[in-house]
Amino acid sequence: MNQIAFRMKLKPGVAAEYKKRHDEIWPELAAELKAAGISDYSIYLEEETRVLFAVQKMKDDNTAAALPASPIVRKWWDYMAPLMETNPDHSPVTSPLREVFHLD
Repeated sequence: MNQIAFRMKLKPGVAAEYKKRHDEIWPELAAELKAAGISDYSIYLEEETRVLFAVQKMKDDNTAAALPASPIVRKWWDYMAPLMETNPDHSPVTSPLREVFHLD
């Protein structure tokens, strides 16, 4: 199992709506992520800068690279696009983060 972390950014004034939508995550989206080998997925918000920090654990044999082609993932991206910085295909703009410390 490996872990990845990345950052994203919200548009101004949408933090409550972003949280609400994730509180009501679509069961079919959650199932798709789990089927791809993603687990223990958390997103944190730094409210002052609107920066989101995400961490996911992924099975070594994950299929996460195929998720952008999934219709449910693309539908979620379209649903979330008004709330965050996105690429032209509505995927979130992400920046990978490098781990510099870990303590078990």
